[in-house]
Amino acid sequence: MQEQEEQRLIDLARDGDGDALGRVLEHHHGRLYNTILRMVGNSDDAAELTQETLLRVVRHFHEYDRRCRLNTWMTRIGMNLAISHLRKRRLRRHASLDQPGRRDGDGQSAASLAEQLPDDGNPQPASCVEKAEMLDHLHNALAQLDDDHRSVLLLRDIQEMDYQQVAEALQVPLGTVKSRIFRARMALRDILSRGEHRPAPGDPTRAAVGSVAEVRDG
Repeated sequence: MQEQEEQRLIDLARDGDGDALGRVLEHHHGRLYNTILRMVGNSDDAAELTQETLLRVVRHFHEYDRRCRLNTWMTRIGMNLAISHLRKRRLRRHASLDQPGRRDGDGQSAASLAEQLPDDGNPQPASCVEKAEMLDHLHNALAQLDDDHRSVLLLRDIQEMDYQQVAEALQVPLGTVKSRIFRARMALRDILSRGEHRPAPGDPTRAAVGSVAEVRDG
């Protein structure tokens, strides 16, 4: 969807056009779901959180004032819900550990990021297989980062937001975003360096993380 068309639909939606709002939400649904999925690592939870995000967007659409892009505003809502969900999940897990014989609050550990990638079942050349293995390792490494570090990398290096958009989406100062991204990339590099598939010598972590952006759903 072109930006001019989106702005036209936003104007109609603010005037009460439900069909226009539906088209805008449908346009952003896939990206929003993928962002939340990579945060929480579970497709069912991601679907539920995405739905809750869209409901909140509809409920508070009149509050959107265009000081930031619509995608940024929607991502802010989704990330807040995802981070809150992760905190609650950890609390449930800790509580379950204090009670022998019970499973954690989710009934299972969160699936790795790599397990959420679509598989088209097509045969792949050796080079593609090697790349897929690298992405698998990279996604598992991302899943090991803490919430703050994973969120800035997802928005900056995968969703390709600029620093200001990341700051607006996470509601933190611009300087905090930059320092978190630096620390997150160093942490990711450290995890990757200990793994089976190590990045080539001299390759920046940004390049490794950026390659994940090539994986798109639909």
